[in-house]
Amino acid sequence: MTPVQLGSPDMPLELWFVTRMVMRNVNLYLDTLYSAFEMIASGVTTVQHLHGRLPGKLDQVERGCDEAIRAYRDVGMRVSYSYAVRDQNGLVYQRDEDFIASLPSELRGPMLRWFERFQLTLNDNIALFEGLYGRYRDARRVKVQLAPANLHWCSDEALMRLADCSRKYDVPLHMHLLETAYQKEYARRRGGGTAVEYIDRFGLLGPRMTLGHGVWLNERDIQRPAETGTCVCHNCSSNFRLRSGVAALNKLEAAGITTAIGIDEAGINDDRDMLQEMRMVLRAHRVPGMDDEVPAPAQVFRMATSGGAATTPFADSIGALEVGRAADMVLIDWREISYPYLDAETPLLDAVLQRAKTSGVRTVICDGDVIYHDAKFTRVDRDGALRALHEDLQRALSDDEVERRRLSKSLLPHVRAFYANYFDPEQHAPFYRQSSRQ
Repeated sequence: MTPVQLGSPDMPLELWFVTRMVMRNVNLYLDTLYSAFEMIASGVTTVQHLHGRLPGKLDQVERGCDEAIRAYRDVGMRVSYSYAVRDQNGLVYQRDEDFIASLPSELRGPMLRWFERFQLTLNDNIALFEGLYGRYRDARRVKVQLAPANLHWCSDEALMRLADCSRKYDVPLHMHLLETAYQKEYARRRGGGTAVEYIDRFGLLGPRMTLGHGVWLNERDIQRPAETGTCVCHNCSSNFRLRSGVAALNKLEAAGITTAIGIDEAGINDDRDMLQEMRMVLRAHRVPGMDDEVPAPAQVFRMATSGGAATTPFADSIGALEVGRAADMVLIDWREISYPYLDAETPLLDAVLQRAKTSGVRTVICDGDVIYHDAKFTRVDRDGALRALHEDLQRALSDDEVERRRLSKSLLPHVRAFYANYFDPEQHAPFYRQSSRQ
């Protein structure tokens, strides 16, 4: 379910981490099915699932991972799954113990208990990946890859070991990077340069790496992924919703970088509608003027198909309708696009990108199997699953959920204060003045 559904409103990303504490404990199998239903209904056959933190020890987390993967297997969707690795700075861009010490005494115990919910060590994270990789390595529609959560969440040791692990098992990595200006400043403080330069020291750039968001890449940052074959996943809706900024998609495309489209939990309509997201990408980067440096429908379609495929372990087998690749197809009712009238000279791709809605998606085929037809899922009872999810969330809040809600509300002003003077006003004068007014 989306963060909004579970009680976490849209806020600037660094504050949003705090509001996410209020989110309910959900049934992971049913929750994953819910998002899969929305993706498939908009024509998505393959998802890059980056699983955020789960509370508990290794065996508990592993069971949660298996439940999410089981949902995709049951519904028939293809998944590139990874559990996001983080081993430092659990809430703000500072050591946990230092942040706790900065809080009033009455918040230190609850904050410590919240941090202690997440018990995976770096060794546990590596063991989790190796266990999942081994268990699903022969599954046709499931692959397991790696996800360093972000630079501020990962220690140098974590970056080094994940780079080694990627090479050893020849699996891709997906890493959120430079989503906000605060993350840009964090990288400067940590390494004296940019986040791209920092992770490049560990050999993390290259065709196996996808950078998520990349809103605050500078021109040199953009050139380096282009030189190394690094991919970038553009999350247009998420960047708007969390006030992160607008990624320089036109510059990424001009540099020849392979770009993909992601939704990152929820699109602009608080759902997982890829048809809508493609229109967002098409429209959001139309800079003023009459030059043609704006996304074309063909570019956006490529981002959503072969571009997205390139960021997964399935790169050689999906993303195009070609002999030898998996038979992934989406059938859309042309009448839904063209009725009551559409000019005959309108290019087909333009018409689909600008007018196709989920109501017109008739059939979705994944690897030759029809998994969705005439608004019905062929393998799973959607109504039954949603009813079970609804009933599960009618239960009263647990003691843990109640404490987290109280903690979230109490922490918000302290987290605001932490970031209030995060920037050097001489280096970030315009942004700093804006942040001060807020």
